[in-house]
Amino acid sequence: MTPLRPHRTSLRAPHRRHDGRRLPAALAGVTAGLLAAGLVAAPAHAGSGPAGTLGTVARTAGHSRFVPGPCPRTADPIPALKDAHCGTLTVPENRDRHRGRGRKITLAVAIIPAAAKRPAGDPIVWLAGGPGDDAVSEIPMALAGGLNRDRDLIFMSQRGTYSADPELTCPNVDEFVANSLDLVFGAPSTGRLHVEETRKCRDRLVRRGADLSAYNGTESAADYDDLRKALGIEQWNVFGISYGTDLALQYMRLHPRGIRSVGIDGVLPPSLAGGAVTWKAAREGFDGIFKACEDQPACNTRYPHLKATFERLVSELEARPITTTVTVPGQPQPVKVTLDGGLLVNWLTFASHLAAGVPRSIDELAHGNPQRIAEQYAGGKLSPQAIGRVSHGLVFGVFCREWTPFESEADVIRAGRRLFPSFPRSVLANAPLLSWMHADCRAWDVPPAAPSIRARTYSDIPTLVLSGGFDSQTAPSNGAYAGRTLSRSTVVTVPYVAHVVFAESTCAQTMTVSFFERPDAPDTGCLAGLQPPTFEIGT
Repeated sequence: MTPLRPHRTSLRAPHRRHDGRRLPAALAGVTAGLLAAGLVAAPAHAGSGPAGTLGTVARTAGHSRFVPGPCPRTADPIPALKDAHCGTLTVPENRDRHRGRGRKITLAVAIIPAAAKRPAGDPIVWLAGGPGDDAVSEIPMALAGGLNRDRDLIFMSQRGTYSADPELTCPNVDEFVANSLDLVFGAPSTGRLHVEETRKCRDRLVRRGADLSAYNGTESAADYDDLRKALGIEQWNVFGISYGTDLALQYMRLHPRGIRSVGIDGVLPPSLAGGAVTWKAAREGFDGIFKACEDQPACNTRYPHLKATFERLVSELEARPITTTVTVPGQPQPVKVTLDGGLLVNWLTFASHLAAGVPRSIDELAHGNPQRIAEQYAGGKLSPQAIGRVSHGLVFGVFCREWTPFESEADVIRAGRRLFPSFPRSVLANAPLLSWMHADCRAWDVPPAAPSIRARTYSDIPTLVLSGGFDSQTAPSNGAYAGRTLSRSTVVTVPYVAHVVFAESTCAQTMTVSFFERPDAPDTGCLAGLQPPTFEIGT
């Protein structure tokens, strides 16, 4: 099972956008845990009037406490942390069960100062994707998009993530995924092995004393409310990407006080989250790429009937998987990869980030050459950034409390069949990115959340709702769905861009920065000039 991460593609092809610019590192294989050790440096600002100082003293918010201190550990260097003001927020592990008397956990906080000499007094807090990614790892993405132009940026590790204490990672699960590329992706035997690794990690974390039921969106939303109060911030802004949009919508519903505005990018409403809506995302994102190729004469001539070809290949490979050997950078030996229908679906879900090469890759596979797809898929799974950085404790805490109790395995299959009627049942049983989710959750064994977790968010907080036309991870139509109950929302689909448009599109970055300046009137003029990618034409 793969969390809905915005920033790990499974591609090792040159990381360039369709406009020729290199993709940011956050979309070119960088994963959770991009944190760097450092010391408290320049202070950041807060407040709703003149800029004040954040995090210079220990503060308490109920049973939570912020203490300034060193910047968090990192798996990879983040130069921006040398100018950050850092510390930790201590919170109850389980607010309901212990009522403040139980175990405490700590969450790393990094505050990046605004580029402007006189920043606005209301900072932006960043909600990371995943679930299970560490917000501090996404600092480069935020800065590359200019989000700190006029406002300080606040990054806090969600509970259980890489720079939190405890960190609930499962390297054994990641290693299994990396070492099982030669297995048939969707075979029941592969699923049983995956679930066995999930159970091993669960048992290890329980032995360490973790209350696995406490790692979820409800607790995380309360953590952010506590952080705002502990930092003495009267009003701030929220920006969430991918799973962070699910969390942002929960946060708006549960703790609206003190929120000036909200941006959500790659939208996954809590009321929809699960396998069924992931099939919907795949349909919309795939069709966006197929339609763009069809509309481009050179692509349509060279790769006619691309959609039908892809869907035929899914069924053929599911019936007769093929195994090939590829060379992967950083790996001392060639790697065997077995392609079946489910793997092909998951490949395209990530390959949408480099849409220009998708028609060529599908065509090569159709003509007996699986090398390109196999290399791309294996390159992502075998990357060092894919091992030991994602908090499976938070992944399963969200999936198994907030998603799987509210849809059955049959619901997922029915949704897939409506959208991909030609796909075999064995493919439909594992929605993209969520393979073996229900079986993993039975092994994880945490109680379901209250049904209110699936409530829609009704709010008059100004909200920018961003989606990508090629997004096959969170459906573009999810944005319009969320916007219908947000009375002051601006809903935008950026064409020709995949999951998390802020990371790939300068237009999306411009809109987002302008939104936080003028939440009721963001500048969307750049949308008119966007052009589709020029698709690669093979020989």
